[in-house]
Amino acid sequence: DGLNGCSEAINSVFPKTEVQSCIVHAVRNSLKFVGWKERKEVAADLKLIYNSSTKELAESQLARFKEKWDDIHPIISQQWERNWEKLSVLFKYPEEIRKAIYNTNAVESLNHSLRKLLKTKKAFPSEEALYKVLYLAIGRASKRWTMPIKNWGVALARFKIEFGERLPDINKIYI
Repeated sequence: DGLNGCSEAINSVFPKTEVQSCIVHAVRNSLKFVGWKERKEVAADLKLIYNSSTKELAESQLARFKEKWDDIHPIISQQWERNWEKLSVLFKYPEEIRKAIYNTNAVESLNHSLRKLLKTKKAFPSEEALYKVLYLAIGRASKRWTMPIKNWGVALARFKIEFGERLPDINKIYI
């Protein structure tokens, strides 16, 4: 999330990809600028934005947020507007998919596991050796994932509807 060049790298390999920035990180970053007394109220007003049913309604909620908070905390709405293209991708999809893509915790957890493993290694004898280490690390990390994504079966079915030809047969995917 926010890593320079990440979206471009993803799109170079998967050209049809749409990158959704993490809403949780956007909210956390916004709350850094708010005092403790106002945090709950600001968070509730931000929630009205990202929980909107349509992009248009979300933009309307963002405008209301600006009216209410820009005199005190103008940086928050500026950040949301500057990043709106990547924060609003989720509004293109039905609710079942939105719940699966609004945060990046699973990706970050995997990246953390891989970085932790690789930081102690200075070099690999071959590219194949690197791939083997990464494969084993991913297998080890997946054993720790005990919390399934809420309503994953429903989300997976919606992914198949939205991206039919781009997904493998869902009967072969473990739910």
